[in-house]
Amino acid sequence: MSALICGSFAYDTIMVFHDRFRNHILPEQVHILNVSFLVPELRREYGGCAGNIAYNLKLLGGDGLPMGTVGGDFAPYAQWMAQQGIETRHVTEVAGEYTAQAYITTDQDDNQITAFHPGAMNHAHLNRVDQVEGVTLGLISPDGRQGMIEHAEQFAAAGIPFIFDPGQGMPMFDGDALNHFVEQATWLAFNDYEAKLMQERTGKTLEELAREVEAVIVTRGGEGSTIFTRSGSLEIPAAKATSLEDPTGCGDAYRAGLLFGLQNDMDWETTGRIASLMGAIKIEQAGTQNHHFTPEQFKDRFRENFRYDF
Repeated sequence: MSALICGSFAYDTIMVFHDRFRNHILPEQVHILNVSFLVPELRREYGGCAGNIAYNLKLLGGDGLPMGTVGGDFAPYAQWMAQQGIETRHVTEVAGEYTAQAYITTDQDDNQITAFHPGAMNHAHLNRVDQVEGVTLGLISPDGRQGMIEHAEQFAAAGIPFIFDPGQGMPMFDGDALNHFVEQATWLAFNDYEAKLMQERTGKTLEELAREVEAVIVTRGGEGSTIFTRSGSLEIPAAKATSLEDPTGCGDAYRAGLLFGLQNDMDWETTGRIASLMGAIKIEQAGTQNHHFTPEQFKDRFRENFRYDF
């Protein structure tokens, strides 16, 4: 079962602020905000949702094809993907554009402030789902607005079940657009903030949304996650991380776990726990694609965390 992962490729410039934003941002003065953060740590990493999810799914042994649009500066990233054994034949280079760029500052509370240049991502609609053969599962993650709309329509027209994961792209859509995505999608995935925004814009509770799709998955960081289905909700515990280094990309790692569980027809209890452990492993390493493990090592950690095998 091959999964088509629609979304961004990006270069992430990650900076670490050795303090807390709340100590420097005065709520009553946000209308004249002018702050500067000293960031002694800086890294440039490979990122973007499609790249991150494909990387994590490959670690698990899953079958994923990333689809995205990139700029003329993509060559180093393409070489990295090739080294990891990840196909990039559905990644389209757009002349005259940069690959998307994210500038992320993280504080000691794991809060993040991000500036994002979409670049070639705005041309995501140049790729078409119906040009890819052998796809049985899809995922729409943050991408160019028109690309997200058209890819959802193409998945639905082809009868391919897919996860709608709007992430940081959610502000691009009003309630009507989001409800239309719900009509087309098979599963929905959000973090807790996105879930609240989704409810506000659609006028529907998570339970109501879960009656329109097969499942709604909501991640809550260190508090675990909740999976809402038509028959009720499941609380998925957070897996134990050995250290808390960098939250960037944890959501993408979690989504790879969801895809792996769906590809292997696993129940939601196990699928959610696999996803939870993926997030814990990712947070132990700085950057979004610097963690490594073998399938056997992953199964050992799964057993240690959840006291059973999958």
